[in-house]
Amino acid sequence: MLFTFKSATNADLIMHEKSGKEILALLGKSPEDGRGIITVEQLPGAITTLQEAIVADKAKPQETASSQNKTETDDEPPVSLAQRATPFIKMLESAAKAGQPVIWGV
Repeated sequence: MLFTFKSATNADLIMHEKSGKEILALLGKSPEDGRGIITVEQLPGAITTLQEAIVADKAKPQETASSQNKTETDDEPPVSLAQRATPFIKMLESAAKAGQPVIWGV
């Protein structure tokens, strides 16, 4: 399954299921819901939450991050939360500036 996040201010942002569910869970949204919204009022808090999660993820020892990704080949380094969340944060920031919500599953 893929998550497609939409906002009137950006092109659609598509994420793999695992990454989409992780980000939605960080934001306190139910990752099992097929659709949802981050309202204009929720955008600043969502941005802050993701930025704080990135800082916390960077503070973790590297071996913890790599042990979580044992299914990946040894040739490929694990994809960090920062790499996965940064495009989403940019979408949230753009939506906040324009006063537009971010939705998924529609």
